[in-house]
Amino acid sequence: MSQVTEIGRVIVPVSDQDAAIAFYTEKIGFSLAADVPYGDGQRWVEVSPPKGGTGIALTPPTGEFQPGRVTGIALATADARAAHAELRDKGVDVEAELMGGDGGVPLLFSFRDPDGNSVMVVESR
Repeated sequence: MSQVTEIGRVIVPVSDQDAAIAFYTEKIGFSLAADVPYGDGQRWVEVSPPKGGTGIALTPPTGEFQPGRVTGIALATADARAAHAELRDKGVDVEAELMGGDGGVPLLFSFRDPDGNSVMVVESR
């Protein structure tokens, strides 16, 4: 697969695309990268980190791809404690305690979006 050059986006199922846009832009600080109609009344919605990188496509549920899942997404931050405090202060559903940071595993925590999708935040220096 020499033609694959990067991870372009990951897909997260959400029950309400407008509410998900508001959460990821207002609470998480992402930018709205795409909101394009397609097909029969559907929308392709993507948000992305402020400095670019892999985006998150916020899609309606389909079949077994339903909201309320562990996404496997790990966002990077230079300061996990500060990110944890900021998200908590904004009312985001964050884990109460941070994990790791003991030299082997980086400091990390998870938060949940309004649909219960779990996203990890990992300190990277």
